Amino acid sequence: MQAEIITIGDEILIGQIIDSNSAFIAKELNKIGVSIYQITSVQDDKEHILEALRQANERSQLIIMTGGLGPTKDDITKHTLCTYFDDVLVQDEKVLTHIEMLFAKYISTPISDLNRNQALVPSKAMVLHNAYGTAPGLWMENNGAVFLSLPGVPFEMKNLIANEVIPRVVKKFERPHIIHRTLMTYGMGESAVANTIENWEDSLPGFIKLAYLPSLGRVRLRLSAKGNDRLELERELERQIGLVKPLLGDIFYGEEEDGSIETLVGKLLTQKGMTLATAESFTGGKIAERVTAVPGASNYFKGTIVSYATETKVRLLGIEQALIDKHSVVSEEVAVAMAKKVKKLLDTDFSVATTGNAGPSKGDSDAEVGTVYIAVSTPHHTFAQKFTMGNHRERISQKSVNKAFELLQKEILNF
Repeated sequence: MQAEIITIGDEILIGQIIDSNSAFIAKELNKIGVSIYQITSVQDDKEHILEALRQANERSQLIIMTGGLGPTKDDITKHTLCTYFDDVLVQDEKVLTHIEMLFAKYISTPISDLNRNQALVPSKAMVLHNAYGTAPGLWMENNGAVFLSLPGVPFEMKNLIANEVIPRVVKKFERPHIIHRTLMTYGMGESAVANTIENWEDSLPGFIKLAYLPSLGRVRLRLSAKGNDRLELERELERQIGLVKPLLGDIFYGEEEDGSIETLVGKLLTQKGMTLATAESFTGGKIAERVTAVPGASNYFKGTIVSYATETKVRLLGIEQALIDKHSVVSEEVAVAMAKKVKKLLDTDFSVATTGNAGPSKGDSDAEVGTVYIAVSTPHHTFAQKFTMGNHRERISQKSVNKAFELLQKEILNF
């Protein structure tokens, strides 16, 4: 079974907002075995919407629209649905009562006729209760296909998907099982990973598909199995993962379903009862930001010193000016000193430090743009590695953050 998503609104097409609704809907439908064939964004234009509906109806059994259900004149979705289904708008008394309740209880401005008009729905539609807003969801059917119209406000849409849409789709349609397992690798490029596992990939059964999802410093390998026997899919996925892990060796860091690498680092530190600190220069606190985004990070993360300027490295971290003068602020020696100093200052078991040149100019160092040193200090030793991360500022920073977590996890696993 396949579905299509149609997002309605000029604000998406001009880049004023990002279409996060489609990503959420696709993920939730995939969980129940519904494949997304296409996602389309259209203008607030009747003919454009009608054409998108006609095309989607030729290909898919489930068409979900978001947006265009507000009270203003540019919200034309309901009127367009009436044209498509040869229908008329009628007032739904339950929706009207709900709108009046929301205004009386939560909204300070007086209710207007525009607001009341949101209770007008196509007569052929089944109304889906929108607990958090004034625009109801709509469910309409045509020749075995289901058309859904949902408000574009994300928290309203999400509630409708969870409580109104998914239960009804599950009841109406027979669907296959779709199961995903995503393996995370760090430190090797996409083509190198592909060469490493080529023979294994070629031997995958037809009902399992492999996708490479590269990003800065890492490649995710998504295995997707589709079929009617869930138990058999799970067994075969587990078997294939058991075959590929030895091929990946130490570039494999876990499964995405287990959490991000910073989550895995946090779990390891918690299990071992150990602590972490960071000293960051050109990464500007991005490592600490990702660490603290993990719930419970306060149990193992003591803090960070963002010593962006050279003088901050000297004054706060206590790096000797003579060391910087001799080796440069972007050097293995300074990175090692930063890691040692912050570990001692914050009294932790592990620390990570970064110093580098992210550009666009060389700054206080003669190091070429893209030159990076990442240091890790453990209870037993401290070391730094040099990397060349390209010439794009954001890319340099993000790749370095990922590499820092990779190096840190390797060291924690040794304890």
